[in-house]
Amino acid sequence: MRLADSVIVVTGGGNGIGRQVALHLLRLGARVAIVDLNSDGLEETKRLAGAPAKNQISTHALNVTDRDAVDALPVEVIARHGQVDGVINVAGIIHRFVRVDELSMNELHRIVDVNFWGTVNISLAFLPHLRQRPEASLVNISSLSALLPFAGQTFYGATKAAIKLFSEGLYQELRDTGVRVTTVFPGNISTNISGNSGVTALEVGDRKVRATTPEETARKIVAGMQSGRFRVLVGTDAIFLDALSRVSPRATTNFIARQMQGVLPRRLVTALRPKS
Repeated sequence: MRLADSVIVVTGGGNGIGRQVALHLLRLGARVAIVDLNSDGLEETKRLAGAPAKNQISTHALNVTDRDAVDALPVEVIARHGQVDGVINVAGIIHRFVRVDELSMNELHRIVDVNFWGTVNISLAFLPHLRQRPEASLVNISSLSALLPFAGQTFYGATKAAIKLFSEGLYQELRDTGVRVTTVFPGNISTNISGNSGVTALEVGDRKVRATTPEETARKIVAGMQSGRFRVLVGTDAIFLDALSRVSPRATTNFIARQMQGVLPRRLVTALRPKS
């Protein structure tokens, strides 16, 4: 896909991976509509883009779970840029590093609403406009957690697995159109997303897990979009564990479970004994 003068919508553009994707696209000559719940974050991304890019970028503060606001977004973007050639769904959250039965129903619903429905809402809102273009791209960010379970992020992984199947199903349905669908599976990325779960840095035992930078992640995402890749794995951890799981899924799952023991808080289990 040719990026120069194309118009790309990036959700989660107010920080982390989304911000770096937007900045990288701008450097390649694309026009970018950045979407985020945090208007201050959007303005910071715009500031980082610099004065030369001020006519290439637009900011759109909204909640991706708000279907009415999302349905109105394509009209706003087209009014500003004249067209839409691509969408990159980055917006997503994790939950606390706890066992799934320790999460409240409100937490579970929030993860589904943001990660899965947010991606679905944006995809379906823009799909009719993408289909009108001679060449277009839809990129959805899943996770290594969609390919392998990680104790402590079980429900997060379930929503990312839903994104995987949604995206790959769209790929099948759009094969005879000009829309290319790419699914991205990042491993551990050094963003502040962990702060949402109260974890400043993921630690396994007494060592920190090696993380890929948001900048490198952004380059791989955009490169995957340009080439129309079916899947993009980001990080040596994603590449290694995905390959290992194909050889032995159970052994790989057990390996990850042992690593994650250092992340999960210990749970006190009291046995119920019959009264004497």
